Amino acid sequence: MIELRTPAEIEEMRPAGRFVASVLEATTKAAAVGVNLLELDALAHEMIRKAGAESCYIDYHPSFGASPFGKVICTSVNDAVLHGLPHDYRLKDGDLLSLDFAASVDGWVADSAISIVVGTPRDEDLRLIDTTRRALDAGIAAARPGNRIGDISRAIADVAKAEGLSINTDFGGHGVGRTMHGDPHIPNSGRPGRGLPLKPGLVVAIEPWFLHRTDRIFTDPDGWTLRSVDGSRGAHSEHTIAVTEGDPIVLTRRG
Repeated sequence: MIELRTPAEIEEMRPAGRFVASVLEATTKAAAVGVNLLELDALAHEMIRKAGAESCYIDYHPSFGASPFGKVICTSVNDAVLHGLPHDYRLKDGDLLSLDFAASVDGWVADSAISIVVGTPRDEDLRLIDTTRRALDAGIAAARPGNRIGDISRAIADVAKAEGLSINTDFGGHGVGRTMHGDPHIPNSGRPGRGLPLKPGLVVAIEPWFLHRTDRIFTDPDGWTLRSVDGSRGAHSEHTIAVTEGDPIVLTRRG
């Protein structure tokens, strides 16, 4: 079921967006060579506790997850691109880290993700991260009344294809509101002019993610972490946005 939010409800969602942004800012700042992924999860957990927020992940158990997630932030490293389950791993120089975080504040959810390089970067990793960011910007720019879901998908795909990247459409953007995942699904590739018409009040997470050399992934033995089949590194960018009569509102904007 797709629900359109009133302007007042969108205003009520802003604290959730600000909180999610603040957690990603804190965890990316804390991520450094030698830092354990479990320390990043603990930091996010403590921020949730202090804010009186609720985790969207810790009890999350969809059909594709082997068990409840059990942690509060996704930490995907190198060839892991989505749903990275925090575990006992210390970050190494040059690691490509993607952080994905969602939380509920006063009953409203926001969802966002960012990729960074820890320590000394590889040029190809920086290009991949930049591509996901530009694709996200393009998708957000297409989120206007009169367009359709396919226009968002096509805008994302155009950026990726210009870089020679292939695109997986199994996981992508989604509706956000009282719960973390809802309709509509927003694949990262599609045909313009197709799909759900975009109307003011639609709140969605747009999330391009790409891998260097493939679009094929598999599930790690932990039952959650999604990895590339060929060891390609991945990057991921995501914002929760609201469609309005004018420019989209980015609820999880950082900085």
